Amino acid sequence: MSNVSPSGPPMAASPLTRAVLEIDDYASGLGWDRPARLFALVDTARLRASAPSVARQLPGKDGESGAAGYTPIEQDQLPAGKALDEFLGTIAWPDAVAGCALTVERLMLPPSAEASVPKGLNEAGLAKWVARHPDRQEVRMTVAVLRNGAREAAIRLREKDSPTEVLTGPDLVPGLADALAATFES
Repeated sequence: MSNVSPSGPPMAASPLTRAVLEIDDYASGLGWDRPARLFALVDTARLRASAPSVARQLPGKDGESGAAGYTPIEQDQLPAGKALDEFLGTIAWPDAVAGCALTVERLMLPPSAEASVPKGLNEAGLAKWVARHPDRQEVRMTVAVLRNGAREAAIRLREKDSPTEVLTGPDLVPGLADALAATFES
């Protein structure tokens, strides 16, 4: 688990980790049972230089710790009824976007439950089976990727909904990270 103080992510964290934890904290403030949210990540120093009016709204001042890293900018709501992978396949980012992040809630099972999955279930049947499983866990995953290939993720369990109980790491949700990275391929 990460060691996040109530005042924000640890200063030793990488700029990408800090951005992921900032998004996780924002999503946490909105509560659970929310739709997926997509964010563009822009270089904060570049944003400050190119958009002074926006820079005045950002925390910190030039030269302070708030000036380094990435600023998440929430995008329009994802279209209802469209599969996430299909939607991500339609995204193309402008050059000013250094990376992107997505926060999404899912039900997860422990690896020990894998052997008990009934054979022959379609996607809808599997989702229903997981939703009824006694060992299911509700999680919020925040995954971010940069154009340069860097990745980071944060996972928060609903039953341990606390900023000090957020698991972080670059390889926690590789499939979603791959899908986000594909949005930067030409």
